[in-house]
Amino acid sequence: MLGASGYAGRELCQLLSEHPVFDLAFATAHERRGERVTVGGRELRYVATDDAPLGDAELVFSALPHGASGVWVHRVVQEGAHAIDLSSDLRPGHSEVSVPYGLTELTRLALPGASLVANPGCYPTATLIALAPLLAEDLIMPGGMVTIDAASGVTGAGNSPKAELLFGEVTENYRAYGVGNDHRHLPEMRAMVTKYGRDLDLIFTPHLLPIARGILATITVPLRHLPDDLLGIWKRHYANEPFVEIVSEPPQLRDVVRRNVVRLSAHAVAHVRTPTILVLAAIDNLMKGAAGQAIQNANVVLGLAETSGLPV
Repeated sequence: MLGASGYAGRELCQLLSEHPVFDLAFATAHERRGERVTVGGRELRYVATDDAPLGDAELVFSALPHGASGVWVHRVVQEGAHAIDLSSDLRPGHSEVSVPYGLTELTRLALPGASLVANPGCYPTATLIALAPLLAEDLIMPGGMVTIDAASGVTGAGNSPKAELLFGEVTENYRAYGVGNDHRHLPEMRAMVTKYGRDLDLIFTPHLLPIARGILATITVPLRHLPDDLLGIWKRHYANEPFVEIVSEPPQLRDVVRRNVVRLSAHAVAHVRTPTILVLAAIDNLMKGAAGQAIQNANVVLGLAETSGLPV
């Protein structure tokens, strides 16, 4: 495990400590090397990244910072191990190097035996799982504008000290950030939409919630026409998916926190001229949006049961 001291890294270590097959060989935290921590009842000693025995592992997770992780996961592959990269370095829209994209429900066939997998971002996970059935069935109005308003808990910003993330700044507050449609997750979303060959625009505005974890995305989608059975679109596409839940009522964060699931609902919008729906998607940003999805991908890569070690 590379980058074990961040929020996603710590979540991964906890999941690995409870996994029926995986055993944690090492955990790196360069600035905290030598420090001992307890995870899942087991004491770990952080080692420097340069001292990680990469050759001792069959698979390595990297939760190193964006810009640093890509180099290390390639070293892992050179050592003969599989790697799951939780950074944005190798995701679609961010890299000219093509590696399997680990949005498991949409790209599962590319994952078994893969030497390197790019784990999706948290916002793209919620958004793309919500939009994929509409894209696949070509239901979105050509040239239409899809608007994604998504709110995340503060763990989505990482644990580096920042004034705007202090308790006194976050509590009893709610604000947008990354405004202007230039957030770093947009290239990943656009790249995946492009694979479906659809003509549409994405407008994405993230918001910061005064809570620790969870993402709720509200996605406004103009359609060619309103289907008679709206939820049936998602039920058909995700009928056999253990980590996708289709519900009739709007999902809440309390439904998904500490679970590796995407919970979805869809609703027709009244009093508008263009057929329009709202798709709501809720995830835990540290689970399905990061560590849980990484475990899900690792299970598929190594031929294990996809649900192994994951709370549903």
